[in-house]
Amino acid sequence: MGLAAIALGSNLESRFGGREANLTEAIRRLAELGEVRAVSAFYDTEPVGYVDQPRFLNGALVLETGLAPVELMRGLLEVEREMGRVREGVAAKGPRVIDLDLLLYGDAVLETPELTLPHPAMAERRFVLEPLAEIASGWMHPVLGMSVGALFERLTA
Repeated sequence: MGLAAIALGSNLESRFGGREANLTEAIRRLAELGEVRAVSAFYDTEPVGYVDQPRFLNGALVLETGLAPVELMRGLLEVEREMGRVREGVAAKGPRVIDLDLLLYGDAVLETPELTLPHPAMAERRFVLEPLAEIASGWMHPVLGMSVGALFERLTA
């Protein structure tokens, strides 16, 4: 079994409801991939990069899973697809019903065509680090050698 840190985000309504309902539904579906060990509060955030879109609601969770990292990533993409996430023909970093990012998997360092661990941009993203620091502040980033809490403090200093 491995521990995975997963970021969640939503800024569109869907058949499940608004942003919070989308995150709640994603958490329910992620529980089918393992045991949800912790869930952060949800944070209302400004969009980053592509800014001409609605505000996001972001959160994080820790999942204990028997899936290997690439298998888990495929599971996250399937949850996104089942919930209505469209990736083709839309702006990169644009509006989405649900966004699930695999941030950390234990202390794994991995680079494949499908997956890079740890997530390459997590240390620069407040909307990722703030909820993750709430539930896993001591988790060490295996490349940077800093805890999630320290990365968040560095970003907000």
